[in-house]
Amino acid sequence: MGAGGWGKNHVRNFAAIPEADLRYVCDRHEATRSAMAAVYPSVKVVADLRVVLEDPAVSAIVVATCAPSHFEVAEAALRAGRDVFVEKPLCLLGDQAATLCALAEEGGRILMVGHLLLYHPAVERLKRLIDDGELGDVLYIYAQRVNLGVIRQKENAWWSLAPHDISLANYLLGASPEAVSATGSSYLQSERGIEDVVFATLHYPGGRMAHVHVSWLDPHKTRKLTVVGDRRMAVFDDTSADQKLAVFDKGVEPPATLSYEEGVRIRTGDILIPALKMAEPLRRECLAFLEAVRTRRTPVSDGEAGLDVVRALEGGSASLAQGGARIELARGR
Repeated sequence: MGAGGWGKNHVRNFAAIPEADLRYVCDRHEATRSAMAAVYPSVKVVADLRVVLEDPAVSAIVVATCAPSHFEVAEAALRAGRDVFVEKPLCLLGDQAATLCALAEEGGRILMVGHLLLYHPAVERLKRLIDDGELGDVLYIYAQRVNLGVIRQKENAWWSLAPHDISLANYLLGASPEAVSATGSSYLQSERGIEDVVFATLHYPGGRMAHVHVSWLDPHKTRKLTVVGDRRMAVFDDTSADQKLAVFDKGVEPPATLSYEEGVRIRTGDILIPALKMAEPLRRECLAFLEAVRTRRTPVSDGEAGLDVVRALEGGSASLAQGGARIELARGR
């Protein structure tokens, strides 16, 4: 459902995966339908979701429409007894996200959210390093997702870009944030109040935190996340061609007998670039959805993970409106 923009990449992947039987492409725009029909002549191309939901052969639906319509489309599909994949963000309100999670649970349906980077080979390796204790205790995370463009007119940089890094921080820390504070400014569309740049801090249990900087008004194209542990540190750089992940054997060690003059000792060791078997994250995400549908096992980016991200985005918006105030976040449903 929704084959323009990012949705066409879902169509491309599911049409090419042998384990998938792509029956329909549904889009309200005639130009998109014509383009899809020309490329995928064996697939039924329709304008009305009801046609899809009335076909008992359809067991799962991908929702890649514009974000404001995610709730309406996903709710209809879940109530019709279908497994559902929804592009990020799951929806625009925490209460709506909670409703979708409840519907999926009540109906025994799979609800998965398109937090793409959780299926990136470098992120999976980074998660294993953290879980295996290779970095020690994670102290904090910071992320930059900046570029010059694409400038949105219906959502700010926070809602457009931050879902990626919030989902990454939650996944790597294995927790949802307790509070968020955010500041930002509208330079290009001040009359609309659409923030072009946002700096936000997410507060997690145990004093851990994640800082997120997003902007579409920046001279650099940066897609980088740094994890600082008390033993080692790691950097995920999605713009690097051959060093997506680097592990730094660096840390700070207090001496056995600490004096004012001694302070702390800085430990600097090797830099490790793990060998990664790269694959398109979207293809791996699509395969993960198919696997969840087949096995009924909960995917990594399930509805509850999507709900946590929406709660943080919602809280960040409230903080922006209040000049950076700390906003406590609701937990769970």
